[in-house]
Amino acid sequence: MTITAETAVGAVATEHPLATRVFARHGIDFCCGGGRPLGEACAAQGAEIETVLAEIDREVNSASESEVRWDDAPFADLIGHILQTFHAPLREELPRLEEMARKVNTVHGEKDPQRLAAVLDTIVALRAELEQHMMKEEQILFPMILQGQGAMAMGPVSVMEAEHEDAGRALRRLRDLTDGYQPPEGACNTWRALWAGFADLETQTHLHIHLENNILFPHALKS
Repeated sequence: MTITAETAVGAVATEHPLATRVFARHGIDFCCGGGRPLGEACAAQGAEIETVLAEIDREVNSASESEVRWDDAPFADLIGHILQTFHAPLREELPRLEEMARKVNTVHGEKDPQRLAAVLDTIVALRAELEQHMMKEEQILFPMILQGQGAMAMGPVSVMEAEHEDAGRALRRLRDLTDGYQPPEGACNTWRALWAGFADLETQTHLHIHLENNILFPHALKS
């Protein structure tokens, strides 16, 4: 595809999965904001579109392996990938992040009480939301799609997309509260690990939502 300033961010991520590395680098939302033109998304982040396009070109052309094109994959393969790559790890990672957030708040809360309390509240709420969200996908939406009923799933899809927006807002809140995941001077190992965990959570969740919002859901509704 020819990528221009008018090309939707989500379309670029779908056609060239490795472009998501560039988007993550510049803080460009390619999941919930996948319908936004690339030029507009770059401007919002203060990034030069020529620079972003050049980085995408380098990522794509320097890849040693073929990019996985999930828009060409059968529903069963894509859903299996989502379950294995994102749902299963989240069920382990979210409790770990909450436990570390509680520890950091308990041990270091007096250093920055409002911020650390807000971080804890945010990850607790996000964990609860994502665990419920994944359960609804696994018990309702994904079975509908696999049974060939995707065209009748507009209601569940709308709910999932709204919950994706909620998760996106929570991740942006964590990014703001952590100064872009930069631990303060003198932070202990747990504190640093927590901030790094949040950064990885953001990256993985953006990829997760992209695969659903921009590929799985639109294709299922047309099936």
